[in-house]
Amino acid sequence: MSTANPQPLWQPDPERIAKARITRFQAWAAEHHGAPAEGGYPALHRWSVDRLDTFWKAVTEWFDVRFSTPYARVLDDRSMPGARWFPGATLNYAEHALRAAADRPGEPALLCVDETHEPRPVTWSELRRQVGSLAAELRALGVRPGDRVSGYLPNIPQAVVALLATAAVGAVWTSCAPDFGARSVLDRFQQVEPVVLFTVDGYRYGGKEHDRREIVAELRRELPTLRAVVHIPLLGTDAPEGALEWTALTSQDTEPVYEQVPFDHPLWVLYSSGTTGLPKAIVQSQGGILVEHLKQLGLHCDLGPGDRFFWYTSTGWMMWNFLVSGLLTGTTIVLYDGSPGYPDTGAQWRIAERTGATLYGTSAAYVMACRKAGVHPTREYDLSRVECVATTGSPLPPDGFRWLHDEFAESGADLWIASVSGGTDVCSCFAGAVPTLPVYTGELQAPGLGTDLRSWDPSGRPLVDEVGELVVTQPMPSMPIHFWNDPDGSRYHHSYFDTYPGVWRHGDWITVTSRGSVIIHGRSDSTLNRQGVRMGSADIYEVVERLPEIRESLVIGVEQPDGGYWMPLFVHLAPGAVLDETLLDRVKRAIREQLSPRHVPDEIIEVPGIPHTLTGKRIEVPVKRLLQGTPLEKAVNPGSIDNLALLGFYEELARKRG
Repeated sequence: MSTANPQPLWQPDPERIAKARITRFQAWAAEHHGAPAEGGYPALHRWSVDRLDTFWKAVTEWFDVRFSTPYARVLDDRSMPGARWFPGATLNYAEHALRAAADRPGEPALLCVDETHEPRPVTWSELRRQVGSLAAELRALGVRPGDRVSGYLPNIPQAVVALLATAAVGAVWTSCAPDFGARSVLDRFQQVEPVVLFTVDGYRYGGKEHDRREIVAELRRELPTLRAVVHIPLLGTDAPEGALEWTALTSQDTEPVYEQVPFDHPLWVLYSSGTTGLPKAIVQSQGGILVEHLKQLGLHCDLGPGDRFFWYTSTGWMMWNFLVSGLLTGTTIVLYDGSPGYPDTGAQWRIAERTGATLYGTSAAYVMACRKAGVHPTREYDLSRVECVATTGSPLPPDGFRWLHDEFAESGADLWIASVSGGTDVCSCFAGAVPTLPVYTGELQAPGLGTDLRSWDPSGRPLVDEVGELVVTQPMPSMPIHFWNDPDGSRYHHSYFDTYPGVWRHGDWITVTSRGSVIIHGRSDSTLNRQGVRMGSADIYEVVERLPEIRESLVIGVEQPDGGYWMPLFVHLAPGAVLDETLLDRVKRAIREQLSPRHVPDEIIEVPGIPHTLTGKRIEVPVKRLLQGTPLEKAVNPGSIDNLALLGFYEELARKRG
């Protein structure tokens, strides 16, 4: 929490503040739109939420957003859900992502790295040419605006080309990483009924090749809406019968044609973790993502031409979409396809070195793993170009801040540490990086511009220096336009607006400090969040409970004070079953093969029973609170539980674990 006179861990020097793009934006917005010229970031943020329409108009002008038809007004309806941004405007996301090709055709747009760690560039002109060729071929296949195009792809250049070509056509992109099992992919893609599937034959991870051809064959069988499958031979195999070859679709020298679509036209579908049933298919708009990402990347992350942007991610996580949007600012983006720790724990630092990354993003878990393993980044690698290390996925603990700061300070580097927090739901950050503000240990620097973020108590009263619910009280452009297959909007409304009508409740515990910084304490719901990837407990239950020995199960993710993350799986066995090594191995193997290695729990623990609400729902959040040390009487309403005595087991387990 806030203390009287805390010393910042890092303070930007006057030169950095002066050259920051957000400083120049504030001066320009003061001259042209009445923003405060004095008062620094706090004053700018206050203006951005008090004058929401004016702020977002200023963003579109500052970044020269090209509207092919003009908008009638900035914000037609402020209600949440239902806010309508820039009605009447048309534009195209891909056109903006490829604008730098005109000025810097021979410079790298992409730097592609695999586990050999040798970067391969794709120039702006080559990226633009491939997008133009593929967009024309998609149109020839009958793909039209609004059609869904899917990718079962790792973080490779072909995925970026496919996304941009899809957007150029006005179709809707959606992707899963190839470490997802068939069931996980189908639970997502079957909802949106794609007409094209881009897929690899396999992928490389941890020094091994993983053949995915059988899974691809299953996807083709179970996705009846597919008109075409495009084969990318990452492992060098021949295309299966009836599939199209990637090279044939991207070999023409074709000028891109950009479909001009309404501002709120769907750009892509992202997926929630599926905690309660099927993953939510979250639809975000071309215009909403364009302006939000220009603001977030161009102002908060301070990215522009000459920068190199590396974030360790996969195509199954919103940070991949966020990374691709680095192109909007003319930045070179770094695509890494491989294990975060291969061939050793320092792998990501080696990639940052070899690509000349200026902003390097990773997970808090990776930072803590490096600290534990005795990695010394600036001693072992030339990181002289790295200006900012950003972390997300889970809160970076204070020891992580101090370790990063001290490791870089040892080499004389002035490192800006940006811990950020947002969500798939908005594909952006609610709070995090501000290049002109100090960094306090364990804290995010501030809420983002245009983001009216608050901490509320259960009655909707704002809190300062106390833990509350993360809420956003005014609309953001990248909030979902809708969920797929949610015709009356009820699922969308239930996901964010049931607790506080008309106000977005995100599901994080936060503290807004009296100095304006933000502390994230973890999820206030039961979403699993491991290594920065959100996962659903429902997926795990489905797999585990297929085994006849398992009567019922409960999986919990617990953020720990040292920055670790403990994910136990509790199992209630069928009569006569024994949790021996054979059954343990079967459970782990089933989860690994049918979901992914990330879904495998840290421990599997036999329990006398699984507690439920009176309506039969497993009570994940109260058990999580018990495991975090919350007393039983504060963790749960006793009158809502079917067998209160069962909670004693989890309370005792928490006590033993300390």
